[in-house]
Amino acid sequence: METLVWFVHVVSAVALIILVLVQHGKGADMGAAFGTGSAGSLFGSSGSANFLSRSTAVAATIFFITSLSLTYIYAQPVQSAGVMEKMDASQPDAGKAVPQLAPETAPAVSKSDTTGSKSKDIPN
Repeated sequence: METLVWFVHVVSAVALIILVLVQHGKGADMGAAFGTGSAGSLFGSSGSANFLSRSTAVAATIFFITSLSLTYIYAQPVQSAGVMEKMDASQPDAGKAVPQLAPETAPAVSKSDTTGSKSKDIPN
């Protein structure tokens, strides 16, 4: 989701820059009166100004919304663990040497103990 917001944010920023640079200044309307050719444009003499100004307003609104969205995304506390903590959680003994313990030997059982004699259990 974050990548999508970043993509829309960058595209709207580029569109906003282009739309602002394409627009004519307030003094450019005087040139249209003397036949510079803007009166015969696709949108008419005043239609291009309305289209460009509305497009700029839309791009600015999208840029503003994505800016607020990115601020909200990065203002939230991080819920997940860090990279090293994830590594430790997935492999509990990763990178640690595990000492090899000698196997414990069971005490030897003599045959006399298995006969069921209770003479050894009686104290003297």
